[in-house]
Amino acid sequence: MGTFVSGPCSRSSGAAPLPCQARRGTAPGLPTRSQTRSELSRISPGEQDGRRSVAVMERKVELGHGRVGVVSLNEPMLRYPDNPVLTAQHVNEVWTEPHRQVVTVHNAGVAVVGDETVMVFRSHLRCGVSVIGVARSADGITDWRVAPAPLLEPATPADTFASGVEESAMVRIESGGVEDPRINVVDGEYVITYSGYDAQVRNQVRVCLAVTDDFTRVVRHGPVLQQDMRNVVIFSERIGGRYFALFRPNDVLPGDTGGAYTQIRIGTAVDFRAGEWEIDDEPIMRTGWGPSAFSDKIGPGAPPVRTPAGWLNLFHGVRTTMDGNPYVLGVALHDLDDPRRVQMSSVPVLFPTRADCRVGESDYVHVPNVVFSCAMVPRTDGTLLVYYAGNDTVMNVAVTHEDVLVELCRRYGQNPLTGQLLYPT
Repeated sequence: MGTFVSGPCSRSSGAAPLPCQARRGTAPGLPTRSQTRSELSRISPGEQDGRRSVAVMERKVELGHGRVGVVSLNEPMLRYPDNPVLTAQHVNEVWTEPHRQVVTVHNAGVAVVGDETVMVFRSHLRCGVSVIGVARSADGITDWRVAPAPLLEPATPADTFASGVEESAMVRIESGGVEDPRINVVDGEYVITYSGYDAQVRNQVRVCLAVTDDFTRVVRHGPVLQQDMRNVVIFSERIGGRYFALFRPNDVLPGDTGGAYTQIRIGTAVDFRAGEWEIDDEPIMRTGWGPSAFSDKIGPGAPPVRTPAGWLNLFHGVRTTMDGNPYVLGVALHDLDDPRRVQMSSVPVLFPTRADCRVGESDYVHVPNVVFSCAMVPRTDGTLLVYYAGNDTVMNVAVTHEDVLVELCRRYGQNPLTGQLLYPT
């Protein structure tokens, strides 16, 4: 087993076109809260790999409509067979005005709210600006009901702002669009972190924060920091009296600091709404070295999920190749009491495939070879539902189990700061 490593501070698709109607499923999509872990999991006997006996961990997971699959260290995630679950076609059936028609549905935050699942998704309007919409589902998989208008569009003075937030600054920050929302359930509140793009300064982006209690209205609290960055996720509870969050600073503009998309840093605050967030000077995770799947970019994905073994952090990584920049999903395990202590799996948990972007031949595909997640929702039996975008175009669901992800971090780790493998190859 591995040990925690402390940071310095401690389209192409040939599939048939989708129908215009969203799929109508009657069976529960995935495991219910009443199912016990013992009903859905087991560890198989050891297998001989030619050098040593290895215990192969397996967990049974439900794939909907009575289908059962097995996740393991070799296949840590299983795709929902009826992906995608939400597409531009579904949204355009509701947003019928020409200026509201979209070409993508992707990078969505998801949370269980009462007896339903709420998804806040990003969509590109045909003009290129991104907005954030809302959809709801009874089982979190099928029959998504799209709200009649976006939840977040570029800010105007008519929107609701928290006390002390400069409205004119927010209008400027979001003038180029709002993107990549995460639903952070913090102390029982629904906190949306999202990126605001400046329309006048190329590539200038600020991560902003909004709070909602019903996903029909939001109160904007402004940028979490006056620093160029993306991908901010907040831990769900205070640790040692402070809120913790993961940040991915950029340094492509003068005066900004960070690792040019190559670092994940940790920050803390007394008040997550108003800040001030204090970001550690040194990263807790970096891109890998050599032929790593995370060699060129890295960033937080879903808000961390608490498990008995630690906080599971689903992140994205990028490796530049001779034919593009494939995005994969990775996983890391943070200590419950000190999230700066990290075990990082060297093995990605999901690679992009043709199955991740099933669209018609005449449908738009935004970016090839990408899987990107902003949400991982736990069930009480240890199952985790991973909501991820395929090719920045459609929304999909995958199923995994916390035990498998934890074991990947412990058994097949890499040093989160140097990328060096911590196991014999």
